[in-house]
Amino acid sequence: MVLDNKLIDRLIAAGQSHLIKFFDTLDEAGQQRYAAELAGIDWDLLQELIKSHVMQKPVIDLPEDLTPAPYFPLQPRSEAEKSYYLQADAAGEELLRTGKVAALTVAGGQGSRLGFDGPKGTYPIAPVSGKTLFQYFAESLLSASRKYNTTLHWYIMTSVVNDGATREFFADNNYFGMSRDQIHFFTQGFMPAIGYDGKLLMSSTGSLALSPDGHGGTLLALRKSGMLDDMKMRGIEFLSYFQVDNPLVPVVDKRFIGLHKLENSEMSAITLAKTNAFEKVGNFCVADNRLYVIEYSDLPEALATQVDENGQLKFIAGSPAIHVISRSFVERLTASGRLQLDWHRADKKIQCIDSNGQSVNVTEPNGVKLESFIFDALKLADKTMIFEADRKEEFAPTKNATGVDSVESCRAMLIDRDARRLERCGVTVPRRADGSPDVTVEISPLAIWDDEDCAEYVKKHQIHALDAGSVNYLV
Repeated sequence: MVLDNKLIDRLIAAGQSHLIKFFDTLDEAGQQRYAAELAGIDWDLLQELIKSHVMQKPVIDLPEDLTPAPYFPLQPRSEAEKSYYLQADAAGEELLRTGKVAALTVAGGQGSRLGFDGPKGTYPIAPVSGKTLFQYFAESLLSASRKYNTTLHWYIMTSVVNDGATREFFADNNYFGMSRDQIHFFTQGFMPAIGYDGKLLMSSTGSLALSPDGHGGTLLALRKSGMLDDMKMRGIEFLSYFQVDNPLVPVVDKRFIGLHKLENSEMSAITLAKTNAFEKVGNFCVADNRLYVIEYSDLPEALATQVDENGQLKFIAGSPAIHVISRSFVERLTASGRLQLDWHRADKKIQCIDSNGQSVNVTEPNGVKLESFIFDALKLADKTMIFEADRKEEFAPTKNATGVDSVESCRAMLIDRDARRLERCGVTVPRRADGSPDVTVEISPLAIWDDEDCAEYVKKHQIHALDAGSVNYLV
């Protein structure tokens, strides 16, 4: 196979001729794969990013006059706001019933940090049944579909690393009861890793060192994969976005969706009250009538520690990466075929080969990975909305094997959430001295979607109390 002369000239002009040094040593199939890899790169964009993000460290210019972002509180503060929330409930339910809403899950990661070999979504997380993250979400969507007498579609962004394994997992499990037509897989985009000298790194003689382009890449991947067209064809207008490591998230929330619609928002966000001034979450801020998420490491201490007259943090609104996004907004942002989001630099230890094609023993950061964050789209939206949620009800990320934001803490929060739901329905749940449930309990999403369902279930099965130390699975 002969490389395209225009591509060769482009590589030479960009100072990247080393990328084709070993091309002639590859077999025909290898040459075809590598040529396609090289041809798929936006070289104009890459050259810009090398200059701005690799050859120099980008300076983070915070907007001037940052102020805390306003948000709708979890509990209405007035009768007027209570009435508005009821309107939002009705609007959200109507959108769900008429098929205007779909779920969108970012699931490109592996379970490496959990000590698990496989896509993170295939990790068993449920405290009694051992259901995986994917199964938990699938059953939640089936339950919501039943509740709203509709068929909710699910768009799942995988990565090149786990796409095949993810598709196989769903097929092997018969899509967890969902129709094959309801689930739509598409693959995340990648960016080349770049050495500190500005030259692209190679993972082998026939492949670049590639890394995912960040969860912001979801938006462009939706367009490139044809998923935006698929959504339009199905009449889907709004996307309920969440990440695969948070099983506590409501896969669709009628009030959140309804507020998004009533506020004519292009992109909306859930906020959680920060646990302290320096909690490692993004901060919702406003400047020049635009909504920003400022990372915890970038928010000046003087702002992070500001308090109001009641001693409460002013910048208290943290971001758990839960959104409602209008399809039309994604179409607008990606119309040029290029991702219109900021790029962020991460210095990493990148496995690569040297100029002789030999593997390098990497012990220190040797290059830059570039990624985009979906929250940066908020400042590009003409209208945004933030709605407060209860951390105990919506946020239990599974990022580590133990400790904070871990498998352990996630399972404990799932148990606690289900115990509270039963208590609201009149069931006595024994608790320890520290207030934690003295039981193990899991409610199958297939059995119960909301408190109304729970009340009916408890009445039907005549559940009055749980025994201390018991293991309970409501299915």
